[in-house]
Amino acid sequence: MEILNTIAILLTLSAIFSYLNYRFIKLPTTIGIMLISLVLSLLLIVSGEFGLFDVFQDVSILIKSIDFHTALINGMLSFLLFAGALHIDLNDLSKQKWVILVLATFGVVTSTFIIGGMSWLILNALELQISFIYCLLFGALISPTDPIAVLGILKTVGVPKSLEIKISGESLFNDGVAVVVFLVLLGLATGQNEATVSSISMLFIQEAIGGAVYGLMIGGLCFYMLRTVNNYQVEILLTLALVMGGYALASAIHVSGPIAMVVAGLLIGNHGRVLAMSASTREHLDTFWALLDEILNAVLFLLIGLEVLILVYHTEYLLAALAIIPVVLFSRLISVGAPIHFLKKVRDFSPGVTRLMTWGGLRGGISVALALSLPQGTEREVILAVTYAVVIFSILVQGLTLGSLVKQVQIEAMSALVKKHVD
Repeated sequence: MEILNTIAILLTLSAIFSYLNYRFIKLPTTIGIMLISLVLSLLLIVSGEFGLFDVFQDVSILIKSIDFHTALINGMLSFLLFAGALHIDLNDLSKQKWVILVLATFGVVTSTFIIGGMSWLILNALELQISFIYCLLFGALISPTDPIAVLGILKTVGVPKSLEIKISGESLFNDGVAVVVFLVLLGLATGQNEATVSSISMLFIQEAIGGAVYGLMIGGLCFYMLRTVNNYQVEILLTLALVMGGYALASAIHVSGPIAMVVAGLLIGNHGRVLAMSASTREHLDTFWALLDEILNAVLFLLIGLEVLILVYHTEYLLAALAIIPVVLFSRLISVGAPIHFLKKVRDFSPGVTRLMTWGGLRGGISVALALSLPQGTEREVILAVTYAVVIFSILVQGLTLGSLVKQVQIEAMSALVKKHVD
């Protein structure tokens, strides 16, 4: 009953905040919900400090009872990644495959080491004694652009189609890669993995390559079953089984569930949509997964806003966060700008691509969930506080100004084109 009550409270708050945002604030739904829940959390904290209301303690107990890491990584993430991949055109994605592959691998690893190294210098300068391996863990968990946050924002801003595919494709794949890098580093930090090149390489291959192959296998099995029936209720149930059962089995056999869900979603959303579904099934399936995606996004961003109630903040943590936010942006600029600079020699890119991909690299719930999975201790406390600050800045500041940046880049491109034509 406690789980049902918690779900009921979260869904009710999500619905109310969604209504308030739609009627009065008029921000993108997920950002609006997070902003309202964040403001409510801060009001509850202030009221608790002055002893105005007892509700602060009750809400804090409720939030602490929710295992955010388990709820997202082992629950919502599979649905959200599958739903995101389901609507990406494989032909469009294949045109950007090398860009996405480089950004999702080289970009994540480069960003991990840049953020890890610079964070270690900053934190130790503030006399927050964090070991280098934990700083690398922070780099790994904060490096991926969250597909949940990114895909939600892209729906509301007019980015070029090619750029939208780059951002959404990268965010879907670098999420899975970053989780693998995080697990490798966490194993080294806790002594569960050997610090040898061979052991690290084998673990990475098992998780990442194994996840992709496994995703193809379960996606292919589901595709075959979809081809043999013509009933949208059964077919929707099959996709649900693919996501829930497939993700659970991925965890059991130690391959990357996130990568598997992306691969399976791409297979079902493209070949499955064309070769295994009737027009009626496609319509019902798209409606179902779009609605489920919206509901889970609303609950996720509500939880992000409420998580501030259980964080521990000191002055040093806030100073560290203020110093590290520019570091995260700088690492994003390097990890995106360097590959694009070299790839420009063999292919064309839309104007302002580096700026837009740097500023559009939003962080979200996955970073918070990974930070919450760290072992208890001072390192976890510091990393969680800084991670939360980076995520809030990313969603509220970068997310709300991305549309303006897109318009600015479009104006600059148009002006350059007119000038070139005149000249």
